[in-house]
Amino acid sequence: MFKESHAFSGFSSNDIPACLDFYGRKLGLEVSEANGMLTLHLRDGGRVLIYPKPDHIPAPYTVLNFPVDDIDKAVDVLLAAGVQLERYPGIPHDERGIVRPERPEQGPPIAWFRDPVGNILAVLQG
Repeated sequence: MFKESHAFSGFSSNDIPACLDFYGRKLGLEVSEANGMLTLHLRDGGRVLIYPKPDHIPAPYTVLNFPVDDIDKAVDVLLAAGVQLERYPGIPHDERGIVRPERPEQGPPIAWFRDPVGNILAVLQG
């Protein structure tokens, strides 16, 4: 039954208009709005629902990852849009905020950032 379902993920926001602007304008995603909720339309038909929650608490983990071919170019776009990268203590990063593991088995280059309501997002090479 669930194998055939077109499942989607979701997370909350206490400021839907700010998220509409952020995901649509700053990140350039296709975003639709209906019934007070946003749907992010991702490549290959993926969807993410952003639903209103007045007592929203940002998740303490990454809720959405954006794989890109060129992390440096993606970070340039984020910084130009005024998005600040997260810098976690104890995790070495370069001067721009990109974590560049020394060995491939440690994972790809990655950078984290937050949406306007504090949800953690990531852009990673891959």
